Formats: sequence, structure tokens, C-alpha cells
Amino acid sequence: MISVGIITVSDRSSKGMREDLSGPAIRQWAEGKGYSVQNELVVPDEFEDIKKALLDCSDAGINLILTTGGTGFAPRDVTPEATTAVIEKSAPGFAEIMRMKSSQVTHHAMLSRAVSGIRKQSLIINLPGSPKAVRENLGFIEAAIPHAIELLQNKVADCGGIQ
Repeated sequence: MISVGIITVSDRSSKGMREDLSGPAIRQWAEGKGYSVQNELVVPDEFEDIKKALLDCSDAGINLILTTGGTGFAPRDVTPEATTAVIEKSAPGFAEIMRMKSSQVTHHAMLSRAVSGIRKQSLIINLPGSPKAVRENLGFIEAAIPHAIELLQNKVADCGGIQ
């Protein structure tokens, strides 16, 4: 079973000034896939807070860490920088596909600075901050996630088999 960590990055939600709707959208998606949500955090748009949450989740052995929020152009949007600071390997395909497919929905997709990568045996993917965009983007990448996790767990002997 794939374990999931959800990190919502939002100043207002972390202070209780706004209800987090994107984190619950991720939870609903994960549970619908039969995944086990192991950790849910809401942190402010602060580099060190985001970095610590990512480190804690990956150190706990969570397979899939999904962030929501903080990927745009606003001065306090630092989720990609915090993610880049913790990943050991880049996995750009997830963010590339999300931007490409999202651009068919909205021109604002090109404003996403989301990144994706690997730390230890955890796959970390930055998602947008809106529940609608979270659902859309997870739909674009969900088919590749189980295989990616199997690879990280060294459970795949041969990726080049005949389909």
C-alpha cells in the first residue's frame, strides 16, 4: 500500500483564518485510490517550515508526499525552493506533464513553478493551491505514481518488459 503525506502551504490556513480545502481534496483522492494517508500538515509559506515538513515526512518513510500551494509568482511562494532544497534527485516529468495538461485548461498554468523529485524512497510532488487544480493535476499524473513508488522501493526487476 502506498503511504501518503499531505502538506498544505498557506499562511492563512496555518493561522486558522481560512479553511484548507486542497489538503482534503488530496486526502479524498488518495483514499479513493486505496492509499494510506499517514500525515497531514498545514504550514505557513515559510521556507524552513516547508522544508522541515518535507524532511519529517520523508524521514518517516512516507512513499508519496504531496504539497499544495506556494508554487506561484507571489513573493511568499517558496514551496518549489524548499522542495529543491530537500530532494536528492529531480523527477521533472510529473511537473512537466501537470503544466502541459493544465495549459489546456487555463493559460495560468504557465505560472506554475511546481517541481517534483525524490528524497530517500519518497516521491515529492508540488501541486497547485486550489482544490479544482489539485483534482485535475492528480488526474494527469495518477497512472504513473504506483510504478514510480515500486521503482523507489526496488520492487521492479525489469521495466523494459513487453506490454
